[in-house]
Amino acid sequence: MNTENQKKIAAEKATESIRSGMVVGLGTGSTVYYALLKLGAMVREGLDIVGIPTSAGTEKIAIAEQIPLATLATHPTLDLTIDGADEVDKDLNLIKGGGAALVREKIIANTSKKILIVVDESKVSRVLGTTFPLPVEIVRFGWEATQTEVNRICGESTLRLAPAQDGNQHPLITDNGNYILDCHFDGIPAPKEIELRLNNIPGVVENGIFVNRADKIIIGTSSGIRYMG
Repeated sequence: MNTENQKKIAAEKATESIRSGMVVGLGTGSTVYYALLKLGAMVREGLDIVGIPTSAGTEKIAIAEQIPLATLATHPTLDLTIDGADEVDKDLNLIKGGGAALVREKIIANTSKKILIVVDESKVSRVLGTTFPLPVEIVRFGWEATQTEVNRICGESTLRLAPAQDGNQHPLITDNGNYILDCHFDGIPAPKEIELRLNNIPGVVENGIFVNRADKIIIGTSSGIRYMG
């Protein structure tokens, strides 16, 4: 089973936990995409839910799939969130932010009663920070000074770039109008400590370490579904 099929079976398995009447957090990323497609089909078949998207990209897909949407202003508590991750360790700690939506994803996670994380088997590692750089969202003002402080913790970071219409690469701008630093670690054995240290730097908005937030990890593998949690 290839990676895309692994993503698809994990995402579709997560949607089986959704019932009519729920307020559902809609994550961001290539694996959650398959959950959105499945949810759209379920809504068109009569499922009555309200979704709260974690990014402009997810909102666009949800609208196309005819999933009713709301905001935290009207629904401050979510029943369930389905989201992806870029890396998962044995303790269910996560690195997220590959899709540059980590701030909104963490806000949604904080308001959710239950969080299901869907990944393919390549995302599981023994120690966080060994297979994927840690995204850190920072304000644009004085970003170079913020990067200097971030580098004192991670050693090295790179400003995330994105292609522009002029054919050149420019700093990626998040949905919140900020930059992303991708921080390179040799491993993050104490993720909670690093999460707090990074967030204490002036100019850092949030980072992609998610500790004690996931209730269950649904993993698509070459031989089927596997669970953690």
